[in-house]
Amino acid sequence: MYILGNFLAATAKVLDIVLVLYMWIIIIRALLSWVNPDPYNPIVQFLYNVTEPVLYRIRRAIPMSGMGIDFAPIVVLLAIIFLQSFLVSSLAQFAMQLQ
Repeated sequence: MYILGNFLAATAKVLDIVLVLYMWIIIIRALLSWVNPDPYNPIVQFLYNVTEPVLYRIRRAIPMSGMGIDFAPIVVLLAIIFLQSFLVSSLAQFAMQLQ
């Protein structure tokens, strides 16, 4: 059972790292929206391509037109924090019990 415990611990760690990286990508995307970045810049295109599918689904699910502020990045950040607090912690604790 210790192999399964180690596998779950590694999965929890990798998932935590991926969520932290995506959180920073969302933050950078939100900060870029305050300025007018060059849309042909490869870094800006990468950020838009990685974040737009998730942000689009949030915008479609929670219509906030007319407010002037895009709350979709905040909703995604809250979801990431929830996943870190619930899913990653639960996986890590379950892995500790198996070891």
